[in-house]
Amino acid sequence: MYIIVGLGNPERKYDGTRHNIGFSALTVLADTYGISMDIKKHKAVCGKGVIEGQKVLLAMPQTYMNLSGESVRELVDYYKIDPEEELIVIYDDINLAPGKLRIRPKGSAGGHNGIKNIIAHLGTQVFPRIRVGVGEKPKGWDLADYVLGRFDKDDRVLVEEAQERACKAVELILTDSVDAAMNEYNKKTGNI
Repeated sequence: MYIIVGLGNPERKYDGTRHNIGFSALTVLADTYGISMDIKKHKAVCGKGVIEGQKVLLAMPQTYMNLSGESVRELVDYYKIDPEEELIVIYDDINLAPGKLRIRPKGSAGGHNGIKNIIAHLGTQVFPRIRVGVGEKPKGWDLADYVLGRFDKDDRVLVEEAQERACKAVELILTDSVDAAMNEYNKKTGNI
């Protein structure tokens, strides 16, 4: 079984913000595979289903971004999965252009507080992750204001396409490997 976690903040006011790209991508994945997100457990909204023949649990932690590790730790412990092999985390990255994907099997938090908290709670940096670019904050902007802001029209199109590619990347990880997904989705494409 795989646990696929999309990071974001609960509350409707955060819907569609840069920081909630993980929630948005997970919603696309749930819709694509007809997975109902109707379970409220482990400090998360979850849904159980099957993707490409693999049993999965989709999870959106409800702890707010900076405490995401609390929920992820509970999920990992309860379902007795190996985070190095059976956990995938999808989240926003301000160091990538809007719509660009970067997949990695491990790594540091890179300044992302949600990932920093997950690493602290799991005690490891080794777990697959899919970073979705939301663009660099403009000079002079407060980081929190930027990541809690919404995309302009042009960036929204790029990010919606990236959410679809993130779902395809999840499928490839489940059916092949993280390396295969990296080879397919980390390459440069078009203007992103």
